[in-house]
Amino acid sequence: MEYDLIILGGGPAGAAAAVYAGRKKLKTLLITDSFGGQSIVSDDIHNWIGDKNISGFDLAKKLEEHVKTQKEDVEIQTGLAEKIEKKDKTFTVTTKKGDSYKAKAIFLAIGSRRRKLEILGEKEFEGKGVFYCSTCDAPLMKGMDAAVVGGGNSALEGVVDLMSYAKKIYLIHRRDEFRGDPVTQEAVEKSEKVEKILNSSVVEIKGDKMVTSIVYENLETKEKKELKLNGVFVEIGAIPNSDIVKNLVETNERGEVVVDHKTQRTSVLGIWAAGDVTDVMYKQNNISAGDGVKAILNINDYLCKECE
Repeated sequence: MEYDLIILGGGPAGAAAAVYAGRKKLKTLLITDSFGGQSIVSDDIHNWIGDKNISGFDLAKKLEEHVKTQKEDVEIQTGLAEKIEKKDKTFTVTTKKGDSYKAKAIFLAIGSRRRKLEILGEKEFEGKGVFYCSTCDAPLMKGMDAAVVGGGNSALEGVVDLMSYAKKIYLIHRRDEFRGDPVTQEAVEKSEKVEKILNSSVVEIKGDKMVTSIVYENLETKEKKELKLNGVFVEIGAIPNSDIVKNLVETNERGEVVVDHKTQRTSVLGIWAAGDVTDVMYKQNNISAGDGVKAILNINDYLCKECE
């Protein structure tokens, strides 16, 4: 059986795309190992439009339930895609289970994964004081002490996000200077809330039910110190999950899929992409969902022309 469209991914981009694909009556297969994307680990999300606050788990549940309302046209298969092949105008997607599916169009919503510190306590306290999205989780630090780990734009922007909420912000970077843009650096420098800790690396995260402290090491003196705080924001970049298409579509130096931001088309006719796997400037749930909708509208136009 050949589908009109195969959607890969169940985060905001994939779910929004599936709902709109159903509304356009496109025969669609959505393949994902889970719904929700990276936000599933967030305890309290404050910037998902339509909900004053919602947990990542509840957001994932709502996305899945909404997609299932389109069950007449949208089929869901649990799993992960391993390979995408193109022959003429037909694509074949093979999953890690070994199942193969054919479609006229592909929509990539396979996201990215946050770079981790890979230290003791990080995994244990993920979503319990260890965060990877300051825009999402900075409000949780109201009146509390927090650390931001990193030295690029994402780290500096994380500090700026926290300024409105946190009582004290420690900015920890393994080098002796920051790599972010001068304007953001200046904003960080001006804040009395921020204490910079340079030439240092976080080596352990401690806590009980939630994070209570971190241990960092000065890379020059090898001296270790412990800081009492309530949250750690790891802002050392993300890795797009683009390996499956890196030899098929154009990617940039960061491995992000390059798209036409008017249509979400990739460099290959018949493949669209949205969300964190792409070179979109802002990696946000609401933007991913909107770009997913945009892609489906363009895919529908493409398929209608193909049928003429």
